[in-house]
Amino acid sequence: MKGRSVIVTGGTYGIGRSITLTLAKKGFSVVAFGLESRQPSSLAERAIPKLKEETRGFDVELMEADVSQAADVKRVVDSTLKLHGKIDALVHNAAIGPLGTVLNTEEELWDRIIDVNLKGAYLCARAVLPHMISKGGGAIVNIGSGAGWGKANMAAYAASKGGIFALSASMAYDHLHERIRVNTVVPGGGGIVTGMSLGRVEGDASRFGKEAPGTAAGRPATGDDVAYAVAFLLSDEAATISGTVIDVGCFAYQGGPVPRK
Repeated sequence: MKGRSVIVTGGTYGIGRSITLTLAKKGFSVVAFGLESRQPSSLAERAIPKLKEETRGFDVELMEADVSQAADVKRVVDSTLKLHGKIDALVHNAAIGPLGTVLNTEEELWDRIIDVNLKGAYLCARAVLPHMISKGGGAIVNIGSGAGWGKANMAAYAASKGGIFALSASMAYDHLHERIRVNTVVPGGGGIVTGMSLGRVEGDASRFGKEAPGTAAGRPATGDDVAYAVAFLLSDEAATISGTVIDVGCFAYQGGPVPRK
């Protein structure tokens, strides 16, 4: 994918970090951004310095920016255009996932979850689409969740991820004839360690993987597994694929996970 530029939101930690590294190794020019301060329910913080070391020698630009703020998104897009002169692809991975029902999720927290997870996808797509259209096409991958079909104690998070499914499908319809491909990737397998997942278990990484339903590979999914699916959807091999959901792991998108025997 040498010569192609991609923006990765939430691209400095967890699954986003895996996506950034994988795309860089495949030859993409990557602009990845996230926040260095902890967000609600997440333990992710100060990730950029370490990732800078890991991406040394690759064409990667790391920025601190808030995906829910239009001015920050514009700054990232402007920087990408200044660096690479074009935007070929966008991966919206940034998300926060505090647990809670409608009754115990405060309005301010509800708004923050929707702003990051769903409004962020809208702001980024709105900012990059004109540039993709003007150059004859592009690819967008949004990171979804099995929670998008509803899960207990995840009211706001589930609502935001359900919105990602609908927004992705709508954009795929709207921009089909402008050669913009829009797809969704759903992580699964129950064992992927992220700032969000660590926050939900008070930072105890040992609680991951042991009871995970696993995957057809005979193990829990990893951030790299998600990144490989994203890379495929951004590649020429997926030139005709749009409006699709790829479930990486344990059928979370289809009602899973499948419990172990």
